Amino acid sequence: MDCIFCKIIRGEVPCRKVCETAHALVFMDIAGDVDGHMLAVPKKHCKNLLDCDEESLHGLMDTVKQVSHQCIERGYDGVNLLHASGESAGQSVPHFHIHIIPRKEGDGIDAWPKFGGAKFEIDRIWKDLTE
Repeated sequence: MDCIFCKIIRGEVPCRKVCETAHALVFMDIAGDVDGHMLAVPKKHCKNLLDCDEESLHGLMDTVKQVSHQCIERGYDGVNLLHASGESAGQSVPHFHIHIIPRKEGDGIDAWPKFGGAKFEIDRIWKDLTE
């Protein structure tokens, strides 16, 4: 498979490992966009959250929680977890991954998207999602 994350998991592409479990790998993101930026990926290839099997998903989330606790133990105050499923949501690598960004009070990072406001009434969207 030509997936960059699969190559990292197989050791064909080097990475700075933070944590490795039976089901997941967490490594430093090389984007250089924010200090401590990590990526958590399931070892089994799945495109996104929507096609990830339960065992891989649970294993990944357990590992994300473990690394998040590790961040707190090493002096961070919290973490942001970011994820996009599908290209329309902004997913750029077709292998399920969660961004882990360790945070400190007053670090100046704004990790929340800027939304332009809802276009429809909440009841209309609620009905679309539930009926």
